[in-house]
Amino acid sequence: MENVTKEVWVFVEQHDGKVADVSLELLSKGRKLADRLSGVLKAVVLGYNIKNIAEDTFKYGVNSAILIDHPALEKYRPLPYSRMMNKLVNENKPRIVLFGATVVGRGLAPRVASNTVSGLTADCTELQIEDVTYLKKEYKNLLLQIRPAFGGNIIATIITPDNPVQMATVREGVMEMHEVETPNPVSIEVVDYIEDSTDDLIKIIEQYREESKVNLKGAPIIVAGGYGLGTKENFKLVEALADAVGGEVAGSRAAVDAGFVDHDRQVGQTGVTVRPKLIFSIGISGAIQHRAGMQESNKIIAINSDPDAPIFDIAHYGIVGKAEDVIPKFIELFKHKLK
Repeated sequence: MENVTKEVWVFVEQHDGKVADVSLELLSKGRKLADRLSGVLKAVVLGYNIKNIAEDTFKYGVNSAILIDHPALEKYRPLPYSRMMNKLVNENKPRIVLFGATVVGRGLAPRVASNTVSGLTADCTELQIEDVTYLKKEYKNLLLQIRPAFGGNIIATIITPDNPVQMATVREGVMEMHEVETPNPVSIEVVDYIEDSTDDLIKIIEQYREESKVNLKGAPIIVAGGYGLGTKENFKLVEALADAVGGEVAGSRAAVDAGFVDHDRQVGQTGVTVRPKLIFSIGISGAIQHRAGMQESNKIIAINSDPDAPIFDIAHYGIVGKAEDVIPKFIELFKHKLK
């Protein structure tokens, strides 16, 4: 474990010059982790004509950025990206490397972890730095990689004590994104791209990207329904309430699986993490997977016919009753107030 640095790296994912939100969220979290280590935060930016992106990362508290800018990196391809990341990690041995749990991050992180023999935990919902005693041995400043496990029935805290480099992927929306008040001066280390004969084993012929039409993460009000509503017909009550209050419709995983609502509106560990000003939780029991995706909402109003539903443990206001009785009264009240 000697020669371990106190560096926290964040792989900054970008497509056509637009940075993925999850990368900016991880820079904000990385700043806190680096401070806890009394270390430094570095952004790692790969692409083509993306120096401006490397410069923009300083708004989120990075100490320095590593930039590899080359036409071969214009579009993400697993082989050249992982090869250059492997080289960087093997040569510098950062203490922590973070990736977004995106299609790109989930493909890149395991390749880098495998090549560099690093510990890797996927889909973390929290990251902390702590001293740990494990098998009667003291470990200083370990990364606690926290995530639901066994179908969300427990929260697991995972450590990789014998690996000098600790890696994690984190889902979008889990960490809060915020710019720092006084950014560090821009300091960019430009690393040369090294070509390899394997790079063209995979070629991108055509690429189609479509932005999601649903923006749950940015919605100030969300009305979420669960399997407890019973039928797709009853789920229309959720849509009616959302329409009345100007909110976005969402659902639990069970509601999505039952066909009540589309997958892109799923809130929870396997869906979207949200922090609205107000969320209605209707007919949702409040399993740990769902709570992980919405428990930091400013105000939670829960409506459930089961008085012992776990959702009431985190709700600011709880109403015990059937949705078909309660929701029409809510809608009538809102209509009356808005007149």
